[in-house]
Amino acid sequence: MKATIIGLSGPSLLPEEAALLREYPPAGAILFARNITDPPQLRALLTELRAVLPAGAVLMVDQEGGRVARLRPPHWRARPAAAAIGALHGRDAGAGRRAAWLAGALIGLDCAAVGFDTVCAPVLDLARPETTGAIGDRAFAADPAAVAELGGAMAAGLLAAGVQPVAKHAPGHGRAVVDSHLALPVVESADLEADFAPFAANAGLPWMMTAHLLFRALDAARPATLSPSIIAGVIRGRIGFGGVLVSDDLAMHALSGTPAERATACLEAGCDLALYCPGDAEGTAAVLRAVAEVTEAGRARMAAARALARERHLALDPAALEREQAALLP
Repeated sequence: MKATIIGLSGPSLLPEEAALLREYPPAGAILFARNITDPPQLRALLTELRAVLPAGAVLMVDQEGGRVARLRPPHWRARPAAAAIGALHGRDAGAGRRAAWLAGALIGLDCAAVGFDTVCAPVLDLARPETTGAIGDRAFAADPAAVAELGGAMAAGLLAAGVQPVAKHAPGHGRAVVDSHLALPVVESADLEADFAPFAANAGLPWMMTAHLLFRALDAARPATLSPSIIAGVIRGRIGFGGVLVSDDLAMHALSGTPAERATACLEAGCDLALYCPGDAEGTAAVLRAVAEVTEAGRARMAAARALARERHLALDPAALEREQAALLP
């Protein structure tokens, strides 16, 4: 099983894509709006993918609520943005905490119902006045304790629905003032403990995603995704994260080099998995051919993440949860 999660080109699995996945089986696939039209189509695509992917591979989707949602109306209900939950928490901490859990549970139920087992949420970045709009209302709040609490509650809701949450973007994206989709954000401050705090408080979560940020005080040459010192010293060390570490999308313009070079560099830096999302044939094939197999440690972390989702899975009443969420966040 190759140490990468890849995107697909469109709403169906092309014969050439299926052949490539059989020849170079990845650790998973991630879907985007271009891959989704309606529930029957999506279930069929995920079923086909599951038949092609190796045992233990994940089916992943970005579904945070708010504007970052691949499952959208009219086929799926809109879920609140993290900032709306954070605002409720500021007025009533208990209600905000419950709303975060409900958001996670309902998102998880939506995703599990069509066949996803891994959801890229919650966002544990801090919302600072200068934070790029690429994060914006995806962040719960500016206060690290509130972000830690709400992110943990949302992750618990996702686990209750039987899906694996992916906390992002370690070790913190809140100091970025430019969009890492477009350019490399550079952080000059060395006072980063507040940024690390929500991740440290949630170090027991099964997955985290890295940030494409250059922290001059931590590694003046390499962004976090490609930095052995940040991954070992901060994410694994100071934060204490022991689960599956996946890169953010390696196609983002914050990084340089070919797709294969980026993928091998992030794995050499200490990521367990390289995430390559565009679904372009040339880049996807290059990444799949270039990356190594998932390490023994990575396989063990992936197995532990699956086991945690099974352990925390609850029998939930979706209609009752919908009513409760509507009462808290009309």
